[in-house]
Amino acid sequence: MNKRDVFLMAGLLTFAGLSYLLLIKGREQTGNRIVITLDGEIYGTYALNQDREIEVKNDNGYNVVVIEDGQVYMKEADCPDQYCVKQGRISGRHESLICLPHKLIVEVEIAEEDGAAAEDAIDSIAR
Repeated sequence: MNKRDVFLMAGLLTFAGLSYLLLIKGREQTGNRIVITLDGEIYGTYALNQDREIEVKNDNGYNVVVIEDGQVYMKEADCPDQYCVKQGRISGRHESLICLPHKLIVEVEIAEEDGAAAEDAIDSIAR
């Protein structure tokens, strides 16, 4: 092992560590709403602080999305692989549950008081 190998390993470890910290920081922020998208169209927007069960049906099948204790999870689905059900509970900003066979996405967001997503705001320079 020479100096180049040591520098390469140190660089890779630093990059991996920084990537990990950025991922953790992004998950620290808990969202306050979810957006359900079905086949590219918004199906609905729901608050994370109100427990409810949402049944989403389309021609491809059905999913049951549950909001409970500030978290959201896929309770059941009739897709063959059940990956969406196995993904577990989410509540962090930018986390999502995805059911590919049904073209369904459940994404956690942070909404401002007026209902607009904070990250979607356009500043005067961008216009």
